[in-house]
Amino acid sequence: MKLTFLGTGTSFGIPIIGCDCAVCRSPDPRDRRTRIGAVIESDGGTRLLIDTPPELRLQLVQAGIDRVDAVFFTHDHADHIHGIDDVRAITVRQRAPLPMYAEPEVLARLAQRFPYIFDERMLPLPGTSKPEGEARPIRDGDVVPVGDAMVEAISVPHGRMNVLAFRVGALGFVTDAKSVPAEAIARLRGVRVLVLNALFHRPHPTHLSISEAVAVAAEIGAERTYLIHLTHETSHAELEAELPAGVQPAYDGLVVEV
Repeated sequence: MKLTFLGTGTSFGIPIIGCDCAVCRSPDPRDRRTRIGAVIESDGGTRLLIDTPPELRLQLVQAGIDRVDAVFFTHDHADHIHGIDDVRAITVRQRAPLPMYAEPEVLARLAQRFPYIFDERMLPLPGTSKPEGEARPIRDGDVVPVGDAMVEAISVPHGRMNVLAFRVGALGFVTDAKSVPAEAIARLRGVRVLVLNALFHRPHPTHLSISEAVAVAAEIGAERTYLIHLTHETSHAELEAELPAGVQPAYDGLVVEV
């Protein structure tokens, strides 16, 4: 299985508009972070897209990915969904709607905000096209097959709401979590590669801090843990130097074999 990090930054992205800090001006390409997205490719070639961030078109072109078999949404905050229109290039090419998995209430809000994607009655004018999504509800504890991949949905808290983390075989993907409860940790144990959000060194009301993420990683015990949803307060090199063995920051474009 292969994991491609499309985007690894916080909702602002890095560099931040109007910011003149050292990280936003950094020449290190690993410090240029777009919003969260990833592609998981199974051994049999099934490709799963995690979220549709605002830079999705640029991310997929940069990664050389021209098709996916399904989209799995963690939640519907803007930095995780506002590139959804970019799936048009995929659905037009395959001439079929793209299965889109999310919690029922998330699917309902997506259909309200992007009705042209989900409503098959909204036909494009002759000579034009539109992105097409097929809504497929998924809930905490569900395990769904897509091609030769099995995807388990795991609910984790994100401030006043819950979001979905996903386990695909030996890979665990957790973003935008404030904490990872004991039940979720138990369901993630045994993964070889773990992806975790880590915002600041200081506590945050809706996200794991860097130290909290390191503690969660130790509880789950994956061979390798990659931190995402990173901000401009810590450069890649600085964070890499301070993290314990087995934990490292991811960066846009990083490809990991699981």
